[in-house]
Amino acid sequence: MSHDQHFRVWRGDSDKGELVDYPVLVNEGEVVLDIIHRLQQTEAQDLAVRWNCKAGKCGSCSVEINGRPRLACMTRMSTFEEDEVITVTPLRTFPVIRDLVTDVSFNYTKAREIPSFAPPEGVEPGEYRMAQVDVERSQEFRKCIECYLCQNTCHVVRDHEENKENFAGPRYLMRIAELDMHPLDAADRKEAAQEEHGLGYCNITKCCTEVCPEHIKITDNALIPLKERVVDRKYDPLVWLGSKIGIGRKSTKG
Repeated sequence: MSHDQHFRVWRGDSDKGELVDYPVLVNEGEVVLDIIHRLQQTEAQDLAVRWNCKAGKCGSCSVEINGRPRLACMTRMSTFEEDEVITVTPLRTFPVIRDLVTDVSFNYTKAREIPSFAPPEGVEPGEYRMAQVDVERSQEFRKCIECYLCQNTCHVVRDHEENKENFAGPRYLMRIAELDMHPLDAADRKEAAQEEHGLGYCNITKCCTEVCPEHIKITDNALIPLKERVVDRKYDPLVWLGSKIGIGRKSTKG
């Protein structure tokens, strides 16, 4: 069954922009991305939006819908009232390129700053062996589709542009946590997490977890455990002493 809906979409570029009102037809079973595509076909043929799979797996169509960071392809129109005004705006944390498309290169920069998996010496590819429990422990984090909704909603960078240089954001702190708990990763990630990637900026408000479309428990399963391991290393006198004399460095993984 179809009905008319009032959409308000942000139009503009890095210099200026405004919210533009559009009346649009909504059909049963549609999502917000369907409506954006209909606008592109009718009243706003030059409307810019980033998208790809339309299945909630590519992370491309991240926008803010009524002020909440969401995937346009996974936000069903049936969740709104028919007389509700639906406002669609670009991700607020990143610079606007045009309309709903933002420059998310900040995230690529942070990804490059994290050293990749470091295998132990003397173990060749194909010889890696892990317990199933360790495989399952980090598997949750590999569900990330890099939609950057967690990065966008994190107030550390959302409200403080000056923090971007020193803060990796929840997506990449989660990557560090994944590597730090990996039993075969030979790198010591704890000091870098705190000193280079800004783990201390995170005050675990769980806003990143709340917007994750893959329902990854970013805060509880990645950031808080990583903080605990960093605190052990930095403030526990026995762990600190052991690290100085070369005892138990890898035993603090976990």
